[in-house]
Amino acid sequence: MESPVWFITGASSGFGFEIAKEALARGHKVIATARNPSKISALASSGADLLPLDVTADEASVTDTVNKAFALHGKVTHVINSAGYVLDGTVEEADAKEAFDQFNTNVLGTLKVCRAAAPHLRAQGFGVVVNIGSLGTWESCAAAGLYCATKAAVSNLTEAFRDELSPFGIDVCALEPGYFRTGFLNPGARIKAKVDLDAYQTGPAGNYKKLLNDADNHQPGDPVKGARVVVDVFNKSGVAGGREIPIRLVLGTDCLAAVRKKCQETLALMDEWESITTTTDF
Repeated sequence: MESPVWFITGASSGFGFEIAKEALARGHKVIATARNPSKISALASSGADLLPLDVTADEASVTDTVNKAFALHGKVTHVINSAGYVLDGTVEEADAKEAFDQFNTNVLGTLKVCRAAAPHLRAQGFGVVVNIGSLGTWESCAAAGLYCATKAAVSNLTEAFRDELSPFGIDVCALEPGYFRTGFLNPGARIKAKVDLDAYQTGPAGNYKKLLNDADNHQPGDPVKGARVVVDVFNKSGVAGGREIPIRLVLGTDCLAAVRKKCQETLALMDEWESITTTTDF
């Protein structure tokens, strides 16, 4: 494999930050991005190149940053789309602007980076694109439905992008972590819908809002261990030596359980309704 050069969006926190640290610790080159590069100055002291990047900016601006990244070291081997946040609010509570902002960052931001990187990746004939999904891809939750919808969109986008780039020697993977002890659920990182209706303070929505608060800093996943696995898998080394890069990489016992549960429930649902489902063909 080519000597690794990582381009990471959303590197100021969460998996983006931890992956950057792990890659740097292994002597890899890292191009870390954030809206405010001063927030990732610690990565620079470890040898990272820093670029400002707001994935919600216009496509020309995002493309310009991606072009600069590929020019810095003459290549990028790993594109990690990590920029994102969770909107805390029910479908009814979130207004159109809040819903758009959630999709604009989590989905359209990822799409813009993928589009900008694709010509470079095709030209160099190697590389890995990792789009960060979520347990929410598999288990949508009351009061976080918009976030879960964005992550389902990211995973489906990733599957298509993988097929499109496979003839050019490019691997594409949806990284789907469960609950990891990053700052992702911290009050400053989690955006609450402006409307907070009394009707959703109890029931499934109220329970999940409480779960988000209670889970903060008590998540089962260790982000340092997670980043170590990520860097291994996408370099086909360490614990992933001899393996090919999968179409999706689930991280965490909680996410593994959620995926298995969803698959089992879906198969049971198909069996239950098969006699009706199969009556509609010509």
